[in-house]
Amino acid sequence: MERKVIWSPQSLTDLEGIRDYIARDSEHYALAFVEDILEASLSLSLFPERGRVVPEFSEHKTRELFVKRYRLIYELSQHQVEVLAIIHMSRDFLIAWEERAPE
Repeated sequence: MERKVIWSPQSLTDLEGIRDYIARDSEHYALAFVEDILEASLSLSLFPERGRVVPEFSEHKTRELFVKRYRLIYELSQHQVEVLAIIHMSRDFLIAWEERAPE
C-alpha cells in the first residue's frame, strides 16, 4: 500500500537552510542536494520501512535514511510518512533534535 509523504514545517525549514548554506558556494550543488533529498523522501511512499530505526529513539515508527552526510528523519503511521527533520551527521543528534523541537 502506498503511503502519502508529508513534510513537517520544521523539516521544510531544515531543507531550506541546508539549501541556502550549500548555495553560498554552489547553486548547482544546492539544487542537486534538494533533488536527492526529495527523491529519497518520495521513495518512502512505496518503501516506508527501508530506513533504519533511529538508534537514539529505538522506536519502530521513527526511522532515518542517509542522504549524503545528512540524516533524513521520518515517522511512519498507517497511511502516511512524515518527514520530521534533516540533520547533518557531524552534529550531536540529541542536541540538534532538542534545538529544533517546537516550544
